[in-house]
Amino acid sequence: MLLIGLLSLVLPGAPEASAQDAPQRFTSAVDVVSVTAVVRDRRGRLVRDLDRADFTVIEGGQARPLLDVRLEAEAPVRLAVLVDVSGSMRVGGRAVDARLAAQQLFSALRPGDEAAVYAFDTQLERMTGFTADPEQLQGALDSVMPPFGQTSILDAVAQAAQETASQAPRPAGPGRVPARLAIVLLTDGIDTSSRLSPSEVMGIAGEIDVPVYVLAVLSPVDDPRHHPDGKAAQAASELGNLSRWTGGELFTASAPAHASIAARQIVDELRHQYVLAFEASPERGWRPVEVRARNPRHSVRTRAGYMAGTERPTGLQD
Repeated sequence: MLLIGLLSLVLPGAPEASAQDAPQRFTSAVDVVSVTAVVRDRRGRLVRDLDRADFTVIEGGQARPLLDVRLEAEAPVRLAVLVDVSGSMRVGGRAVDARLAAQQLFSALRPGDEAAVYAFDTQLERMTGFTADPEQLQGALDSVMPPFGQTSILDAVAQAAQETASQAPRPAGPGRVPARLAIVLLTDGIDTSSRLSPSEVMGIAGEIDVPVYVLAVLSPVDDPRHHPDGKAAQAASELGNLSRWTGGELFTASAPAHASIAARQIVDELRHQYVLAFEASPERGWRPVEVRARNPRHSVRTRAGYMAGTERPTGLQD
């Protein structure tokens, strides 16, 4: 049986499931890998008319034959929105700006889309599970506590990636494409206490194939586009690496209009993604992957690789 996609890792320190609840496992190598890809032209517009001949997959420096390429257009969206409530978010009204950015994300959703709200400082707290109810989402934002304490951004992303990936979306009906899951991180970007390293989190989120979008909420004076040598710029660079590794993107919002544009861009590109399938490597371990467009005017963004030939759980328990 061909197994499409990659299966979840278990976060270090997570509780073990009981024998009754333990997920099924398999011991053979993954046969087929699928990766999602976003393609844009030089003007930043989404490209929606490509086929198999327009892509090349490079794995470990060698081209891999593509088994299938399809555009999943108008896919429903499931957003896990992570709101930073650490002490640094009190500076310059960043906590208020993060709430407004979350509202912009919710306003970009359409019927059939869902969102979940999480808050984090050194711990991740789910304020509401996935729902399409605007009142429930707003109520979750309203219940977020005032900013206080240190920040564990990387730990929160890793935990949220695993938790949300383990929650299977509602089955797609006939002729409908499955929902596209993504994490959107609303933060000032200053991590002070994470246990996990950036590379560990990149591996966890990248292998599960959950893209991480980062919306850095900053004051104009801290905007790294205008002050590239500041502390915020360094933090944005690290979060930018995390987002791009997982197939997401980094946005900076130092004005309300920035958050509105970023929210609509995130949701729009999740609705229009290519899915590329190719045979998995027989070699065990992490396999780096690069997807290229044959047209040099097109840029492709996708996750950085996958784990081949290892035993993985087929699901995680809540």
